[in-house]
Amino acid sequence: MSVKSAKLSLVSVFAANIRRRRLALGWSQEEFAEQAGVHRTYIGMLERGEKNVTIYNIEKIALALGVEPALLLKR
Repeated sequence: MSVKSAKLSLVSVFAANIRRRRLALGWSQEEFAEQAGVHRTYIGMLERGEKNVTIYNIEKIALALGVEPALLLKR
């Protein structure tokens, strides 16, 4: 039986952390996506917990946000 990604707590933690950091930087989703080198709709899906993120993209997102990747996964 599969579990929907939005039901997993770590997905929600990651989503909240990237959104909070993006807003603290004053970036729109589009600006954030450009900085991270990903598509704007991907950022929206991540922030809503709708998309599973790869380790590769966690690193790209963390670099864009100026934080350590592990920080994005901490409650």
